[in-house]
Amino acid sequence: MAGEPWLAVTQVRSGIGTKPKHRGTLRALGLGRIGRTNVLPDRPEIRGMIARVPHLVDVRELTDDDRTGGGA
Repeated sequence: MAGEPWLAVTQVRSGIGTKPKHRGTLRALGLGRIGRTNVLPDRPEIRGMIARVPHLVDVRELTDDDRTGGGA
């Protein structure tokens, strides 16, 4: 769908030593290692997962051009 918002979620801190729910949330976001990035749709469910682990991830909002490589 054109114009659908997307988020680039990058893990910036380790999940070691965090609560099991935090580690599970990282896995649900498609992360697991520092530096790994996953592009996800900007939906309330995803925002809720990010809100659980804001200290472990970095979030960037993407446009369709960013997500698809800016094809012209």
